Amino acid sequence: MDPTRLTREEPCVWRLPATGRMRVPVVLYASEELVRQMDEKVCEQAANVATLPGIQQASYALPDAHWGYGFPVGGVAAFDPREGGVVSAGGVGFDISCGVRTMLTGIGRAEIERVRRPLAAALGRDVPAGVGSTGSVHLDDSGLEEMLRGGAAWAVGRGFGAPADLARIEEHGCMRDARPEFVSEQAKRRQRDEMGTLGSGNHYLELQEVAQLYDAEIARTYGLKVGEMVVTIHCGSRGLGHQIATDFMKEMIAAAAKSGRDLPDRELACAPIESDLGQRYLGAMRAGINCALANRQILTHRARRTLGHFFPGRGFSLLYDVSHNTCKVETHLVDGRPRPLHVHRKGATRAFGPGHADLPAEFRETGQPVLIGGSMGTNSFILAGTKAGPGRAFASAIHGAGRALSRHEATRRWIGREVVNELAGRGITLHCHSPRGVAAEAPGAYKDAGAVVEAAVQAGLAKRVARLAPVICVKG
Repeated sequence: MDPTRLTREEPCVWRLPATGRMRVPVVLYASEELVRQMDEKVCEQAANVATLPGIQQASYALPDAHWGYGFPVGGVAAFDPREGGVVSAGGVGFDISCGVRTMLTGIGRAEIERVRRPLAAALGRDVPAGVGSTGSVHLDDSGLEEMLRGGAAWAVGRGFGAPADLARIEEHGCMRDARPEFVSEQAKRRQRDEMGTLGSGNHYLELQEVAQLYDAEIARTYGLKVGEMVVTIHCGSRGLGHQIATDFMKEMIAAAAKSGRDLPDRELACAPIESDLGQRYLGAMRAGINCALANRQILTHRARRTLGHFFPGRGFSLLYDVSHNTCKVETHLVDGRPRPLHVHRKGATRAFGPGHADLPAEFRETGQPVLIGGSMGTNSFILAGTKAGPGRAFASAIHGAGRALSRHEATRRWIGREVVNELAGRGITLHCHSPRGVAAEAPGAYKDAGAVVEAAVQAGLAKRVARLAPVICVKG
């Protein structure tokens, strides 16, 4: 992207003024180098979002932003229903509530090295992954209904984890106002046997070493110690979430055509929040969030069970769980007044700062843990929400490095087996189900995660806490 088309306000803050049909400006948080690396489509899509009814303050793009469906991935926008605000399936994304959770182990790197190979094999066996992967949890009609209403709380109630986990999950593990009756039968069929599975793409389960601390005090509160291992799980709502998005995207496109609504891009099809279509989508989308929360909870239970076999008597507590693709009702200040807004985060992480009432008591002084996933051979990071965050992108932060190359281009450049061997040479054990999938997710296909994190910190979106280095990775 050519940065000269933007006005630079701070080293990592850029603005595109509202012109034409835009109701608000575009605000982009990134270094100049990251701006230059972005596709021109990022700015175009963010400007299109700025034309939607009821949008508040700005259409935001974060340092990991790249082209997406309708909204850019790494995009944030908030809408007020009292001003005709809309909800957009493209503004949430297809993998509803795709997210990351990190679990503490208290296990040192040296202990892992003694069992690295059998542990990697066991995790690869016990954690179903890959396209169309299925697990041991089969849900009938009533079970699906209960899961879609209960989320991680439903999973804990069935023995997958402990009640203490729920305090460390957004929404305490259960998204309110979920409406499973608005989820199509096809979506439900796709999920009957997919609970507790990673799926494919950039999803993974990683055993990571805490390699560096940037803020010792916050790290201590989070339970992070240099040299100890954490388990990070990255996955979402699997086939159900994708089908919900597909179903409602089609319906929103048809409704826009029928009403004569003039959209700058048909992928921005949306519905007024207070309309029947808008309310049905929100109810189904919330059910999709619960599916993702339950899925990650079951995977956590499986990882604990496998680790417990190698390290009996250890405790594996949850640090936090964050979602990346959501629309949530939150109260934010607009023109100095608190207003309930529908905040779309697509490829973006909620990042509440110190003092926020929705955070667990132990995180009220530090701010929310913000979990930034890497890609196999790259570092992951743990950040913390800041006090400045609410005034910058509605308390939102990055979710990862962001793609630099499409999956198609990545598979042209890399061979899966060569990627596996290269990682092994760097001391990273990769257990994969698809060599082609590994090539598509090669570390070189992503931006520099460290540079993206640095831009987020410079922009005031979050505060750096720790860097995590991959040791064992299970991929689809």
